[in-house]
Amino acid sequence: MSEAAELPPVPEQARDVFGDRYADAVRYAELLAEAGVKRGLIGPREVPRLWERHLLNCAVLSEVVPEGVTVCDVGSGAGLPGIPLALVRDDLKITLLEPLLRRTNFLTEVVELLGLDHVTVVRGRAEEVMGKMPPVHVVTARAVAPLDRLATWGVPLLRPYGEMLALKGDTAEEELKVATAALSKLGAEETSIVHVGQGVVDPLSTVVRVEVGESPGGVRFAAKRAKAARTGRTRRRRG
Repeated sequence: MSEAAELPPVPEQARDVFGDRYADAVRYAELLAEAGVKRGLIGPREVPRLWERHLLNCAVLSEVVPEGVTVCDVGSGAGLPGIPLALVRDDLKITLLEPLLRRTNFLTEVVELLGLDHVTVVRGRAEEVMGKMPPVHVVTARAVAPLDRLATWGVPLLRPYGEMLALKGDTAEEELKVATAALSKLGAEETSIVHVGQGVVDPLSTVVRVEVGESPGGVRFAAKRAKAARTGRTRRRRG
């Protein structure tokens, strides 16, 4: 039996969550179960729980993303949470940031196939694109790294007063405690844990929200950003 045959029936909640994009969400699930497994982007054991654990779990993140903002999905991998978020929110401008070529190839194919005109795929690491990519209102991430390390990559990509939304599991509270000092140095002013997906997923999706002030990334990253901006202007003048 192939991996695709293991894809479970589509949950009833998916129709409500994805609305007009329901058919595209089903196609994305099929792509994950087929090409995603063949290319090593997700494990075959994840296929039976693709909907609850991955697509719906990520789509409900939309409950805490403001309207009409720019979003960068750091370490997007196979497109989680960025693509489910894009399917339910066409008001967002989303960048899927991923360093590995085989993953960005897959993401580009998915974006084109599903006609996600409001989504851009960028190959690179967060620390490489800082200063080259316009700062965003919201950074999202899922299963990328522990919160303290994730914050050093994600927070400097934010605009002043932006926020990082990290999908986490049972470790959310502990990770937040461990990361408190690091987050403060990065310019975080408010942190909280929110639960989303009532009536859609069980257990609810856990999101760590990190809200920054006027200096995302703190003093050290402000200097880095300024240097990157100067380098970019010099290159443009030479060009």
